[in-house]
Amino acid sequence: RGVGGPGRLRHRRPSLTMRMVVASDHAAVELRQEMAAVAVELGHEVTDLGPAPGEAVDYPVNGARVGRLVAAGEYDLGLIACGTGIGIGISANKVPGIRAAICSDAYSAKMSRAHNDANVLALGARVVGTGLARLIVETWLTTEFEGGRHARRVGLIAELDAAAGRQL
Repeated sequence: RGVGGPGRLRHRRPSLTMRMVVASDHAAVELRQEMAAVAVELGHEVTDLGPAPGEAVDYPVNGARVGRLVAAGEYDLGLIACGTGIGIGISANKVPGIRAAICSDAYSAKMSRAHNDANVLALGARVVGTGLARLIVETWLTTEFEGGRHARRVGLIAELDAAAGRQL
């Protein structure tokens, strides 16, 4: 299951039912709802943190919120969205143990899971349309981490998180 904090790697096969948490800012409400729908269609449990349509939310708040929940192990994976996916993805990546992938194509989504064991996916509502977003989310959720040489590299990323925590 995703990552449980700096230096503690836990992997979970995407073929199993996973606990997912989704959130966005106000620019990506419809995209977030579509991302959540794909996860539900694939048989996963989804908690939607919002916002509601018309409710203004700053992307750093929900990016960090999802990051903290995934890093704490309360959820296996996270799906987040804002206008470009960049701001909310950067915000999630500030949480130790989070490897948020900002994707706008299915190949990057696949590689972020297969090689980087990404535990949060960030999309941009002004960047990808509904059809492409569905393909990206489905690809991301059905791709397994390959481990092997990639596990060592993901471990090195976890060491960076741990070192950064000591420097704060």
